[in-house]
Amino acid sequence: MGNQLLFCTLLALIPAFGTSDFLISDIRNIKKRNVANTITDGIDIYSLKIECFVTSRFSHNVITSRAVNRANVSKEALFDVELPKTAFITNFTMTIDGVTYPGIIKEKEAAQQQYQTAVSRGQTAGLVKASGRKTEKFTVSVNIAAASKVTFQMQYEELLKRSFGKYELFLKVNPKQLVNNFEIEANIFEPQGISFLEAEGSFITNDLLPVIHKSFSGKRGHVSFKPTMDQQRTCVDCQTTLLSGDFVIKYDVNRETPGNLQMVNGYFVHFFAPQNVSHLPKNVVFIIDISGSMSGRKLDQTKEALLKILEDVKEEDHLNFVLFGSHVQKWKGTLIQATPENLDEARRYVQIIRTEGMTNLFGGLITGIEMLKEAQIAGTLPERSASLIIILSDGLPNEGVSNTQEILLRAKNAAQGKFPIYNLGFGYDLDYGFLEKLATENNGVARRIYEDSDSALQLQDFYNEVANPLLTEVEFKYPENAISDLTQNNFKHYYAGSEIVVAGRIIDNDLNSITAEVKAHGAEQDVTYAEQTDVEETAKATEEQKYIFGDFIERLWAYLTIQQLLEKRNVAKGDEKTNLTAEILDLSLKYKFVTPLTSMVVTKPEDTVNETAIADKPLEVSSTRASRPLIPSYYAPPSYHRYTSVDADPHFIIDVPQKEDALCFNINEEPGVVLNLIRDPTTGITINGQLIGDKKSSNDVGSINNTYIGRLGILNTQLNVKLEITPENITLHNGTKQMMFTWLDEVTLLNPSLTLKITRKKSLEFSMGEGATFIVVLHQSWSKHSVHPNFLGFYTLDSHRLSGRTHGLLGQFFRPIDFNILEVHPGSDPQKPDATMIVKNNQLTVTRGWQKDYTEDVKNGANVPCWFIHNNGEGLIDGIYTDYIVPSLF
Repeated sequence: MGNQLLFCTLLALIPAFGTSDFLISDIRNIKKRNVANTITDGIDIYSLKIECFVTSRFSHNVITSRAVNRANVSKEALFDVELPKTAFITNFTMTIDGVTYPGIIKEKEAAQQQYQTAVSRGQTAGLVKASGRKTEKFTVSVNIAAASKVTFQMQYEELLKRSFGKYELFLKVNPKQLVNNFEIEANIFEPQGISFLEAEGSFITNDLLPVIHKSFSGKRGHVSFKPTMDQQRTCVDCQTTLLSGDFVIKYDVNRETPGNLQMVNGYFVHFFAPQNVSHLPKNVVFIIDISGSMSGRKLDQTKEALLKILEDVKEEDHLNFVLFGSHVQKWKGTLIQATPENLDEARRYVQIIRTEGMTNLFGGLITGIEMLKEAQIAGTLPERSASLIIILSDGLPNEGVSNTQEILLRAKNAAQGKFPIYNLGFGYDLDYGFLEKLATENNGVARRIYEDSDSALQLQDFYNEVANPLLTEVEFKYPENAISDLTQNNFKHYYAGSEIVVAGRIIDNDLNSITAEVKAHGAEQDVTYAEQTDVEETAKATEEQKYIFGDFIERLWAYLTIQQLLEKRNVAKGDEKTNLTAEILDLSLKYKFVTPLTSMVVTKPEDTVNETAIADKPLEVSSTRASRPLIPSYYAPPSYHRYTSVDADPHFIIDVPQKEDALCFNINEEPGVVLNLIRDPTTGITINGQLIGDKKSSNDVGSINNTYIGRLGILNTQLNVKLEITPENITLHNGTKQMMFTWLDEVTLLNPSLTLKITRKKSLEFSMGEGATFIVVLHQSWSKHSVHPNFLGFYTLDSHRLSGRTHGLLGQFFRPIDFNILEVHPGSDPQKPDATMIVKNNQLTVTRGWQKDYTEDVKNGANVPCWFIHNNGEGLIDGIYTDYIVPSLF
């Protein structure tokens, strides 16, 4: 499923480090802080080449970067490449002054033991992985002696999936510097013949258009892009590069028959994509989460997407909406036909959808399932049609049946495999693994919808993938005694513009031909497709081309088998899961794939001591917020929700959900100083905090005088609301009215401009209009304590309704932030390892530690593991901390 892309992504060899934003970085564009030695230019990248070899949709990619250290001292260089999530790394080598250091693929447990041994010896372990929307990052660094040369080479493989009638090779280009020998080359061989081939780049100017060379004839296609250094320049004398953006190659193949069978060296692959097939009517139940967390931008984008989808619904289709918050709501009692009149009513209904309550996901799901089953029994749906359920949710089930294992069991029993369930997970505050299992067990797929400006488009794109079913109950049959180890050969639906791929092993050595029979339900009648291929004919067709790499059909079969076994393993239990694990591991090691059960160990030279780094294949369920470097288990991120906050002395905690981790820093200033925490000029919300000190400060040399947040000033100029909070009183100014409360009160205040709830002697939760929701925690010291005062903690519960212009010490982090952790190593405290962090184009030395979250336990708090940024957050916050000092609370 999905708009599957092949990423032959550019990588970099850069001085000292790379960033998640830049695949190729120039040291002149990077600031370094908290690092003892100074980095200067010296690493010269003289060659960067990306080669993609595609044979029958199976892509073998080789990425090579060559550089020389022209400095008179040793320099650290880093190789950084982004891979598609569906790809498997197959090989990696470093060659330094003619000596090659290979990556070795091992069972994950053995690889991690080797990695931890290296860390315990104080050696640097420098490989980090991270996930974006469609990619995972591979990073490794190495020390290069003066005048030495290094060559990095990465290889990975992937099966291209057809979507919307085409295959795409997607290259992310961003070298951030001029490269003497820069080249992208793609060679494509398709035995069916290539029907069209296109290439384009978002950064391509009129002057660069002639540099793209593309051609295809018969079975072969070729694309190259090799700009000279002068052609790369942004201007005649500039040292900056034009090459920044996407480079995309699109193609498709001729389809004279519904399918294509190919056989090589005892393995076969069957591609099936029939053309000129009538569309089936579809019956869709949209099950939409309307819990409170969907309010604001999420719901607006969901409604925008649904309105666009309604424009594309065909009149022969049937549909309905089921909404779930604390309660379940149905638009209609049953599915209705998409007549123009009904679609107009559906649009009006979508426009008035509002959020309410908790997340009764099971209630919505079971209502949708029963609705489809009842309609099928009643005969109100077309006899030949495709039924499906599409669920959109942004949170965990917490109303009705909330146990996910029970939901999985009851949903599977209710649906009985009669229609696929597609799950769209909005954002990160959900159990994606649960949604994935729910989809897999019911013939569907799960997809993450990223909270961004294009969320509505992501929803529309997914719907468009399943909008045009052509066949249902598709079954592939092959000679029983001649074929074994068959990949999946039964499919619930076949959609227009996609392709079904089946592969297997031939066990009859005397077999001269293979016959395939495909049966399915069509729009007008049941259909049968019969195809046959000759062994010698297929071998001749594939051997005639020069781009073939090894036993590609065997590797394609292994790749597809592993992918499908991983899906089965995700929902398996007990002995079945154990057996699947063993089978996947055996195939991964045999074919040298880095999969979720294997890791690549890279042993590298540095200062005459062997260093070990490890590359993993992260699972979406465990890497949805991006995977992390290996750190001691007691520093692992907590399972409870973290909040971006400031509390205690004052400790700032920044939740980074994309990384499933947190960053933290302190601000050291004098009592009386007022710090701007949040400022949003669009909504008019400003929140400032004033520092107070200990009751009695020490004048001893070297002593530390603590400071805390002692007063908070919250202002909304648009609503004319002002709230002042101290450890003694809470004062509300609403227009000309003033109200005062104490922490001994138990108050709930609801009005259009302000929602406020005081929990006696504990906390205050408030939101302003359509702004955001915050909580203030009260810390009370023993009244006779000679040093510690009463003070406040401030936590952000929900910030997504604030605008993109929001800033401040906390507000700047309401937008996504990315960082990479390199070279985790022991620090001065044995319990707190140090590391190098790349964030906002800065290189920082950070320390793994923890801070406290007091939202649940005001007295003791809960430990929040985080990466601590020293020197008042310098390098992490925009500017320096004194930029956030303001003259007054309001």
